[in-house]
Amino acid sequence: MVSRAPLEKIQQYKTRMGWTIPWYSSFESDFNYDVGVTTAEGERHGASVFLRDGDDIYRTYFTGARGVEYLGSFWTYLDLTPYGRQETWEDSPEGWPQTKPYEWNRRHDEYDV
Repeated sequence: MVSRAPLEKIQQYKTRMGWTIPWYSSFESDFNYDVGVTTAEGERHGASVFLRDGDDIYRTYFTGARGVEYLGSFWTYLDLTPYGRQETWEDSPEGWPQTKPYEWNRRHDEYDV
């Protein structure tokens, strides 16, 4: 995951959520220029999907501007990723985590006790 927020804010959110996924900050870097969401004309929204295979990183999907409107919900974003939603019915590489469908669709601290 990559966000424009400063790393301190990202780390606070990761801690709140109990997440261990790698999450990076593009704050004050050239990353947004490199992926085409910041240009000489200004900022624009974009969605990229990357796949890391060892030391190699592949950009497997990108859409920007009005193309992002068609993505709709966060489910659509997950479906764009190389390994999908990681649900039990999907084919995933051996050892890759999978979860029961719709079990994780809220922040853990937002459930009623």
